[in-house]
Amino acid sequence: MVVHSISTNVPLPSIIRLSRYIKVPYKKIELSRKNIHRRDGYRCQYCGSTSGNLTVDHIIPKSRGGTDTWENLVTACISCNNKKGNRTPEEAGMKLIAKPRKPNHIIFIKNFVGSTIDNQWKPYLFVD
Repeated sequence: MVVHSISTNVPLPSIIRLSRYIKVPYKKIELSRKNIHRRDGYRCQYCGSTSGNLTVDHIIPKSRGGTDTWENLVTACISCNNKKGNRTPEEAGMKLIAKPRKPNHIIFIKNFVGSTIDNQWKPYLFVD
């Protein structure tokens, strides 16, 4: 792409470097069913299945004092959620694929744009 003026044409840069840092306030990533599924890659965190209906499971059940937090909620398929029931994963003999944690903005940017990132941008976005 090119930026046109009356007397010249300048190629549109892919990257613009700032001469001073401008702090941008980040929005808080909302705790929601959609964002939990997105964080977990739409994959059951017990069996790894991506097919069928996915639910949200409390690792420590609410009846046992479990809370609605990023660290206590995971994506689970219906069969694993039913198998686990009102127990902890240890009591049900089930293991989590990954320890759940609060996501950061970089992970969400990476998941949103996927593989369409220009290679010149990767060092600035901290993406592989």
